[in-house]
Amino acid sequence: MSEQDRRSSRERMTILGDVEAASFLPWIERHAAKLGLAQAICVAGPDRIELDLAGPAELIDMMEMGCSLGPIDVWVEAIRRAPIENESG
Repeated sequence: MSEQDRRSSRERMTILGDVEAASFLPWIERHAAKLGLAQAICVAGPDRIELDLAGPAELIDMMEMGCSLGPIDVWVEAIRRAPIENESG
């Protein structure tokens, strides 16, 4: 197993606030791709976005920071993160 594989993690990120701007979901997808993170949007509503992220923990931290500052047309009030347990245990 490579060192990057050992440091890789999976997390559910929940973004709360006024996040219904049409530009935010494409922005999230582009930002995750730039960071090299695998991502999947699970829930997208006017006040909540949930996405699953996979990659190095440091890059997930960067994704959180980017989303908190995000595009000008959204207002992020809080971001919650929770680990996703490996199914293969």
